[in-house]
Amino acid sequence: MIDQQPLAGIGLRASHMRELLARRPAVPWVEVHAENYMADARALASLESVRRDYPVSLHGVGLSLGSAGPLDRHHLDRLRGLADIVEPCLVSEHLSWSTSGGAYLNHLLPLPYTLETLGLIAAHVEEVQERLGRRILVENPSSYLRFRHSAMPEAEFLAELTRRTGCGLLCDVNNVYVNAWNVGLDAEAYLAALPAGAIGEIHLAGHVANDADGQTILIDDHGSPVAAPVWRLFERALERFGSRPTLIEWDTDIPELDVLLDEARTAEAFLAAAAPKDGRARAA
Repeated sequence: MIDQQPLAGIGLRASHMRELLARRPAVPWVEVHAENYMADARALASLESVRRDYPVSLHGVGLSLGSAGPLDRHHLDRLRGLADIVEPCLVSEHLSWSTSGGAYLNHLLPLPYTLETLGLIAAHVEEVQERLGRRILVENPSSYLRFRHSAMPEAEFLAELTRRTGCGLLCDVNNVYVNAWNVGLDAEAYLAALPAGAIGEIHLAGHVANDADGQTILIDDHGSPVAAPVWRLFERALERFGSRPTLIEWDTDIPELDVLLDEARTAEAFLAAAAPKDGRARAA
């Protein structure tokens, strides 16, 4: 388990595995993409070595909770097998879909927020939780468009999902900021609409600005330090939720391990400042 006082961990990528095992730096926990360890015995052996010294969180990218058809039971069974070995402190997945007709599309694709979609995803979340024997966290996605026929805002959709299934939420603060820029979301209103008691983890990452025919859009590429406005929004999130286990994600243009550790220390400074206010964080 992660220590009672929430601390900041790092997303552990293969390029840092050997250095982490050699140095054993004082990072309180790490998170890995579950799919990287389901079929690679050598990678799993390294992860088991990490697990002896660090709590490990499993972050899935392949369950495709939003697919219209049934979940891939083989994939789910492999996730269960990995969880049995690793005994993760947290397990999370995305509010998205990525498979169709047996094809894996390698993208976390958006969903319309309708009652039909809600029922589908709730059933899938319940199936996953039953198979794993534990609560999972569902992450809010990054968005570059909105479906015209969505019947409810995303935050309300997520809140209702937690009510129906008992799942928790992984609040990706960078995604909230990116979406606020791209589709006109009110970031603070979004945070206020999430049920504070359901937040089990927070993600922080970098993004990049791209030009789209003269209009700037932000891309959630996880390839740079956390931007200053995202740190400010993180501070607002902590005011709303209280301190929560927080992760630094960095998946492209991966830097030296010490850069991630420095980002985690910055996050811990925010967490420490928020800790005295935790008792006043309003559970909704």
